[in-house]
Amino acid sequence: MRNRCTIITTVQTEAGVVGEIYTGDTDEQQQSIQRIIEDELAPRLLGKDAFDIAGCWEAMKPLTYDILRDRDLVMQAISAVDSALWDAIGKATDLPLYKLWGGHTDRLPIIAIGGYYGQSDDELACEIRDYVSYGVAGMKFKVGGASPEEDLRRLQVARSVAGDEFMFMIDANQGYDLHDAVRLAQLAQSAGIELQWFEEPVKWYNDERWLRDVRLMTTVPVAAGQSAHSLSAVRDLIASGAIDVCNFDASWAGGPSMWLKAAAIAYAYGVKMAHHEEAQVAAHLLGGIAHGTYVECFHKDRDPLFWNIREQAPTIENGFYQLPAGPGFGINLDRDYVARYAVN
Repeated sequence: MRNRCTIITTVQTEAGVVGEIYTGDTDEQQQSIQRIIEDELAPRLLGKDAFDIAGCWEAMKPLTYDILRDRDLVMQAISAVDSALWDAIGKATDLPLYKLWGGHTDRLPIIAIGGYYGQSDDELACEIRDYVSYGVAGMKFKVGGASPEEDLRRLQVARSVAGDEFMFMIDANQGYDLHDAVRLAQLAQSAGIELQWFEEPVKWYNDERWLRDVRLMTTVPVAAGQSAHSLSAVRDLIASGAIDVCNFDASWAGGPSMWLKAAAIAYAYGVKMAHHEEAQVAAHLLGGIAHGTYVECFHKDRDPLFWNIREQAPTIENGFYQLPAGPGFGINLDRDYVARYAVN
């Protein structure tokens, strides 16, 4: 991954309230998503009441019916617009969105995503030291691209640098078959490394059944949901007993409107909620509910947007991320930074 990009979506209301948010990390698909927003979604929403968020979503939904187009791109476009609409609602009511969505907490533990392949042990150790200096509570460590034994060795390097108080999740991005996923979980346990969860441990083509098997064959909680781009898909993961933690992604799967529905399903089954990346949106969603887990960020070199695109830098202290207190998502974009890196 050689670059980082995002789409800034703005919704203007007749009353003068402006909803705005940045979402997504695509590159070559970015212009396609932008065209869907401008040419197809915007005309469907003109004249609608922004408070009728359910009606706005239903007005956008028919764009997903064409089986000959890339439905994922349409869902990302809908997600961006839905997020901006919610920001407008928060600003119109003068409330931060986490309060509109349940108001549970304005402070959440935050973890970094890292441990990618292609670096030496010394480079990995340097990366881990950076995370400790950021003040995050732990990290989601990448596995699944090597043998369980090699991934354990890499994880032990990270543990030796981070210390015992630093939390670890592991994320295989659907890299292992069932046998190797179970093997790594067992090796980590034998090595005394406590894992908060094992994310997407198994390959996609039998994931629902194998996710459940990893849960039952180990004592490590299983997380998944980012690859489920519809409410029905994440419903089936939860209802089948495949996961302990659901990391449904509002920026890929229909926006906060769909994520909140997924959170309600998860609550009914005793499943915790996470969110795949996108801390600027995820923090308010997770802060609104009682069964939320961690906000996620990246290394400053891998994702400078999270750290630099706003006027005020993210507030992280003692492993916790402080949610912005302003209305909506509470984010004021740094216009100079945006202008410097805008592609159109």
